[in-house]
Amino acid sequence: MSERWTPESWRAKPVQQMPEYPDQAALKAVEQQLAGFPPLVFAGEARKLKKALAKVANGEAFLLQGGDCAESFAEHSADNIRDFFRLFLQMAVVLTFAGGSPVVKVGRIAGQFAKPRSSNTETIDGVELPSYRGDIVNDNAFTAEARIPDPRRQLEAYRQSAATLNLIRAFATGGYANLDNAHRWMLGFVKDAPASSRYREVAERITEALDFMRAIGIDPETHPEMRITDFYTSHEALLLGYEQAMTRVDSTTGDWYDTSGHMVWIGDRTRQLDHAHVEFFRGIRNPIGLKCGPSMTADGLMKLIEVLDPQNTPGRLTLIARFGADKVFDNLPALVRATKREGRNVVWSCDPMHGNTVKAGNYKTRPFDLILAEVKNFFAVHQAEGTHAGGLHLEMTGKNVTECTGGARGMTDADLNDRYHTFCDPRLNAEQALELAFLVAELVKRERAGRIRPEVEAAE
Repeated sequence: MSERWTPESWRAKPVQQMPEYPDQAALKAVEQQLAGFPPLVFAGEARKLKKALAKVANGEAFLLQGGDCAESFAEHSADNIRDFFRLFLQMAVVLTFAGGSPVVKVGRIAGQFAKPRSSNTETIDGVELPSYRGDIVNDNAFTAEARIPDPRRQLEAYRQSAATLNLIRAFATGGYANLDNAHRWMLGFVKDAPASSRYREVAERITEALDFMRAIGIDPETHPEMRITDFYTSHEALLLGYEQAMTRVDSTTGDWYDTSGHMVWIGDRTRQLDHAHVEFFRGIRNPIGLKCGPSMTADGLMKLIEVLDPQNTPGRLTLIARFGADKVFDNLPALVRATKREGRNVVWSCDPMHGNTVKAGNYKTRPFDLILAEVKNFFAVHQAEGTHAGGLHLEMTGKNVTECTGGARGMTDADLNDRYHTFCDPRLNAEQALELAFLVAELVKRERAGRIRPEVEAAE
């Protein structure tokens, strides 16, 4: 890794999970067009996020990262973006107020279009076709034409990301995120959910606190942090040609930033040390994430960290653990010990979704009990090792879907076909996500008091 880095140096490396475009001339033309488009985010914003994540690494804040499994062109609407943002604000308020911790808010949104696949092809009723790799690559329809990778989809992904960011920035800074609106963030279809009554109690306490603060001369008009919020975007930077086209030199520092999102991450399938994704990531100065699955070894992790974060910069690297509830104690402790031993300033975040996917008939689902068990075990390991359980990484939606089983309403396998809308992996619905936020808030509070107990039995 001593050779000079450029935004295109990844092209000389082996690469995984990249589509094969039949029309290379069209692909080159699209990438050249994207390279001339305005940035979606700015280097200064990415640096601000890095500073916030440095506080997470130091145990002074908590990272909430979540959003869709894979964004869809067809489901792109103002209502869907608003409902996701409302749910995210609710979860952040619960973690801040009930968990007693500042929350760094990072959405899987405005760029989460490409998906890695376990197989290059998919077979249905004896017909084999290329796998669906996300709307930025091809279409989910099971036809030969739909599954051909089309570079023009990258232009649509850019435009959708820009429109999504425009609306989110308006929500975050235009008054919608004002704490006075905490009662108004409730989604209609979850008003009768068990977690909703708890949320209303939190909202009431916030209102009382705001009334007191106004009485002593502190209000949202004079203190903008009470009426606006910092909200950042992130995605798995899988499609490297698109990411290269969006990578620009920051005029104030001379550093390279990937302006497709504030934070990007490397997936568990593309983290090979000598491959293209690691090569690309080592040169950009965004905060970055690295998924750590069961095949990750302590030695392998330390080699990756040395390449991706050689200067040990606080806030630069977030390690996203995704093992499965029953594998946390077998895998996570050695990785945590290695980073602690080497004095690495990393954020440890828990992805309890990807390791807990099971089959229920024709559906993939994720049992809520296993999701919660992985989170509890993640916290337990960090307590045992004297480190900080820094964050939560979720696939979730503000829509009333039925994709994950369990939760307070006890959703069963039989309920899955009611509103199973995902094109890729199952997501927590708004009710389940809010319920999980309350449970994690308790863990955050107990971590500070040193009282986390493992729950390995929940994974059996």
